[in-house]
Amino acid sequence: MSKPQFTAVITGGNKGIGADLADRLLGQGYNVVSVARRAPEKTHDRLFSVEADLLDADAVRQAAAAIAKDHHVTHLIHNAGLIWPNLIEDAKPEDITGLAQLHLGSALTLLQAFLPAMKEQHFGRVMFNASRAALGAPTRTAYSASKAGMIGMARTWALELAKHGITVNVVAPGPILTDNFWGIIPKDSDREAELATKIPVGRLGTVEDVTNAFLFFCDPKSSFVTGQTLYVCGGASVGGSIL
Repeated sequence: MSKPQFTAVITGGNKGIGADLADRLLGQGYNVVSVARRAPEKTHDRLFSVEADLLDADAVRQAAAAIAKDHHVTHLIHNAGLIWPNLIEDAKPEDITGLAQLHLGSALTLLQAFLPAMKEQHFGRVMFNASRAALGAPTRTAYSASKAGMIGMARTWALELAKHGITVNVVAPGPILTDNFWGIIPKDSDREAELATKIPVGRLGTVEDVTNAFLFFCDPKSSFVTGQTLYVCGGASVGGSIL
């Protein structure tokens, strides 16, 4: 096989949506660097792991510098996320600060490290995994705020980086069958089944539904699409249940 043309950094690339996306990009010949608290279970000669807690700003800076030194990054997919659900009465300002670092601050640090190489080659793809909850959802004070922040930040970056051949886009999933979802809705429960009936398309999403959207934004041919948010939610962003 010829040397891969692209190198994608995926935060949270060790499980769920991130692991599926990593596997599919490897299948397309990419180098993939997973940045997460734990290494991926899968091994591959083009899959690299950098273990870092993205809630720790210093750890992110160290990881970003190490990756930029060892890899010529062309794609950044900021997929890592936490929910931390609670009602308003139980929400804390520290929840907002923590998720802002995870969902926003770590993305900024990583992009700043990779941006010189992207600008030099006049090509880059930057993507966020946001959420339909950016439109609002009960018990999501910090989560909704930081996910909505992703959309605003991506639009700003898209405007600044368009002239450099770098696109910036957002995928905003609805209820997807992942560990994060099952951390709130018990797996195979009556509540899970009931929620599926409230989604306009009549089912919950899969990781493949989300990675399909990311693969579109990853494609070099998608150069005329930037600053956009694609809701992958079975229609829940326009009607149906709010999780």
